[in-house]
Amino acid sequence: MMGVVMRYLGQGIVYAGFAATVWYFSLNPVYTHLESGMSVIRLTFAHAAKHKGECRTLSSKELSKLAPNMRQPRVCPRERVPIYVELDLDGEKVFKATLPPTGLSSDGSAKIYKRFTVVAGTHQVAVRLRDSARETGFDYEASRDVKLSEGQNFTIDFKAPMGGFIFE
Repeated sequence: MMGVVMRYLGQGIVYAGFAATVWYFSLNPVYTHLESGMSVIRLTFAHAAKHKGECRTLSSKELSKLAPNMRQPRVCPRERVPIYVELDLDGEKVFKATLPPTGLSSDGSAKIYKRFTVVAGTHQVAVRLRDSARETGFDYEASRDVKLSEGQNFTIDFKAPMGGFIFE
């Protein structure tokens, strides 16, 4: 009888110790997501750029050389050009990158997720993107004055069918 009591008492002590450890580490150390007076701007999107080359129509001679199930009158390259993106914050370039297409054949979307911690307040944000084979200039440009409150997360997304950059 005494052994059973001691066993339950020992189990209770172990469970209480475990609960106290979990309780302590759930409160300490205190984690601060952002410092006081700061906000976050995120540049994040996935976008498939234009194809590297133009589609071409096959001649009847070229088509006859192909197997019947492979006879497509037009062939298009799969590979896509890399995307070039720039972000300016208050007139200063804070980010620029060339994003390669994903996939085994370099035919997928280029992806980016970049986070910038800034002081809360009003900021001039300008973003530019080139998704074609041109060497200079940009295919999409947008700029906004944004007012960020303390702890706010502000996102810059890109959707070509919706006209380009989306500020949220």
